[in-house]
Amino acid sequence: MGMTMTQKILAAHAGLEKVEAGQLIEANLDLVLGNDITSPVAIKEMEKMKVDGVFDKDKIALVPDHFVPNKDIKSAEHCKCVREFAYRNEITNYFEVGEMGIEHALLPEKGLTVAGDVIIGADSHTCTYGALGAFSTGVGSTDMAAGMATGKAWFKVPSAIKFNLVGKPSEWVSGKDVILHIIGMIGVDGALYKSMEFVGEGVKNLTMDDRFTIANMAIEAGGKNGIFPVDDLAITYMKEHSDRTYTVYEADEDADYDEEYTIDLSTLRPTIAFPHLPENTKTIDEITEDIKIDQVVIGSCTNGRIDDMRIAAKVLKGRHVAKGMRCIVIPATQAIYMQAMEEGLLKIFIEAGAVVSTPTCGPCLGGYMGILAQGERCVSTTNRNFVGRMGHVESEIYLASPAVAAASAITGKISCPCQLN
Repeated sequence: MGMTMTQKILAAHAGLEKVEAGQLIEANLDLVLGNDITSPVAIKEMEKMKVDGVFDKDKIALVPDHFVPNKDIKSAEHCKCVREFAYRNEITNYFEVGEMGIEHALLPEKGLTVAGDVIIGADSHTCTYGALGAFSTGVGSTDMAAGMATGKAWFKVPSAIKFNLVGKPSEWVSGKDVILHIIGMIGVDGALYKSMEFVGEGVKNLTMDDRFTIANMAIEAGGKNGIFPVDDLAITYMKEHSDRTYTVYEADEDADYDEEYTIDLSTLRPTIAFPHLPENTKTIDEITEDIKIDQVVIGSCTNGRIDDMRIAAKVLKGRHVAKGMRCIVIPATQAIYMQAMEEGLLKIFIEAGAVVSTPTCGPCLGGYMGILAQGERCVSTTNRNFVGRMGHVESEIYLASPAVAAASAITGKISCPCQLN
């Protein structure tokens, strides 16, 4: 039996000719990632190990992004801990305020992630980099500490699910709708500790930003990682952003998959995840009552990229958010912020009555910049809608694409751009 794409990458990094699902391996790491919440814990664990520095100062990325710019004394102390560790160990890829961004948008933009890499990050959405054909997965802070010290990590080789994508998405359907459809179909544990491998002729109809969004939310189906084939679009992206050598791996024709699904992108409709799980999905056509909302958030590591900004601006241009509505737009990195400014998108947002924030995870995890009060509802382009995720335990989060979020801000209720006058 042959190997999947993920299995081939892991075999190469473990120095093995072949691996099988369930096998325990030790693999060499190309990158270890931490943020302002998880890194301080890892740093303290590393101190207990009494190791002499990090394994490679060029292969560690520290990105303060969750409570940055610091929202309070505690978050300031966390960032100080990370900052001092980065300076002490001469970490090349430490990104301070002014050059930082939301980690999973920033690292590909900086060229730190390429095809064939093995990447661990002390953040569950590290699976984002599978969009470029890398194996990337979230780990705990202790594993991050071990990775920073040794450059290695233990893995159980995952089995895989194949998602064969065909067709072309219609207008207002994006990567967010694709992954919400999949999670609604298989459930939040439907890919538990499995590799979600996206293939098929329909992949060419997905932008890189679509693919980053889909890979980002693999964890919301329980996936160990999500991964896409390395096509011309991915190669062009890597050449534009990175000078690193990449390696293309392809699944064997006789690779073993636990399950296979075919998804016709042309049949998908704008999809919304209702509270309180990403699997609780409905299409815009299945919503038969007005669901009034109080806040919209457009941003995050899932949907804060330039395509997302452009789509939201297209919907908001010449319109205004509903009276009493709070619409918060957060470009994911400084470069995206600059590009949105140069393209006039920020002007469109502000004229429409939205506010624009510096890059931060902020409201996604109920940190700051958009906390919900009791009974409030939010349409958000983020990735989780658990109880209390964005504030009060009796608030509600509806996950959606930037197009649906922007349209909902205008009407004050869950809406699609196709429903606007």
